[in-house]
Amino acid sequence: MKNYGRVILYIVLIIIAIINVFPFYWMINVSLQPLEAVYADPPEFIAKHPTLDNYREIFTKYNFLRFTLNSLFISLTAALGQLFTCSLAGFAFARMKFPGKELLFGLIIATIMVPIEVVIIPEFLLMAKLGWINTYLPMIVPSFLIGTTGVFLMRSFYENVPKELEEAAVVDGAKPFTIYWRISIPVSSASLSALFIISFLINWNAFLRPLIYLNSKELYTLTLGLISFVGEFSALWNFLLAGAVVSVVPIFTVYLIMQKQFIEGITSTGVKG
Repeated sequence: MKNYGRVILYIVLIIIAIINVFPFYWMINVSLQPLEAVYADPPEFIAKHPTLDNYREIFTKYNFLRFTLNSLFISLTAALGQLFTCSLAGFAFARMKFPGKELLFGLIIATIMVPIEVVIIPEFLLMAKLGWINTYLPMIVPSFLIGTTGVFLMRSFYENVPKELEEAAVVDGAKPFTIYWRISIPVSSASLSALFIISFLINWNAFLRPLIYLNSKELYTLTLGLISFVGEFSALWNFLLAGAVVSVVPIFTVYLIMQKQFIEGITSTGVKG
């Protein structure tokens, strides 16, 4: 009876896996076919004549290489900046004492409940005053300053760092920033890796801010490049899904490289002694 239960469990898991994987398979399958094959009836679940023409077209005619580099620049810059600001804020909230600390932390966490659509108009007016329209600064600077998830993650980690490490540094005359830079940062590599992946993913998939702030096509990100294939009455599905495959590759690569650190950073609740 126990074996039957395990077999049923495996069957259910396989079905769930197929349901989750099939959209990605279909995306790749359509990206390797001409537009006519997309509307074939019955649909071609396996491309009869796979071709890379769609990928060649989006990179040569639609400048997708430039869009990819633009997205990489924004995502990497914003993610690296957030590592510094969120780890610094997390260290301050976890280790330092100052008036109103819990109130300030509560206000920061409360911003999670505020959708970007609520603040985008005053934010746009501010960016226009600063002369940042049609630049990457509106996509990068807010990530430096509003890393709510990152602050929460890093504070939770630093609260579990043994205080003996900090006390030993204080005895040696270390200042708070020295303790943060020389002790806290080295022991938090797993949490920083998790934060980097989260921040990179959020900025890579960002759509609203690039749509509002970027006017020049040469500054477009991948998300804006993808909507260029969608018209009022139809869409170039073969190009659109080829572009979608291109947009997934960097995220998948970053996750594969940092998978172990990401899992450790999310699940860790302390520091191994």
